[in-house]
Amino acid sequence: MYGQYQYGEYRYGEEDLPSGQEIEEFIPNLMKYLPIYYQNSSTTKEIQDAIAREFGVLNYNIIDLEKQFFIDSATWGLSIYEKELGLQTNMSLTYEERREIIKAKLRGYGTTTKEMIKNTAEAFSGGEVDVIEHPEEYRFVVKFIGVLGIPRNMQGFIEMLEQIKPAHLAYSFKYTYTIWNHLTDFTWEQANKMTWDDLRVYEGE
Repeated sequence: MYGQYQYGEYRYGEEDLPSGQEIEEFIPNLMKYLPIYYQNSSTTKEIQDAIAREFGVLNYNIIDLEKQFFIDSATWGLSIYEKELGLQTNMSLTYEERREIIKAKLRGYGTTTKEMIKNTAEAFSGGEVDVIEHPEEYRFVVKFIGVLGIPRNMQGFIEMLEQIKPAHLAYSFKYTYTIWNHLTDFTWEQANKMTWDDLRVYEGE
């Protein structure tokens, strides 16, 4: 399974067999299936425990393999999605960031439209997005509505946007921040404990 992918596509230790607490819940109690006269045999217990641990590893790997079939739960399988989609595997990114890029790539197949760019942006930001077109100026604006401030993994989104947008179109971003009226309930002492960035993305109750 792992042999066809180059070294470096997996996080350190991912290619190793699971052990310890990872597999404890998957280890069966084989002793209960044996006749009662074996229950007090330490040798038999050692043998059964060793076999049971192998079953635990097998059960763990079966469930772990099933997780790789779905982007939201995949871990080492993300490298397979990335290879199939022509994406570069970046091990410095978190699993969640890599999943966002994969989802955006899947949404970005086909002819580029306003809806496609909107869907791709929403896949990265996790909130509502509007795309404002200025065809006479050969540009468009991506306005993040559902998320205050700059969404995380913007660099990943920009790289994806460069791949799916028509080459002749320029683009810019517009972010949503807290308006001053939302901060009137703060005392100076409360506000003084927050950074400027905290205040800019504060969501009132």
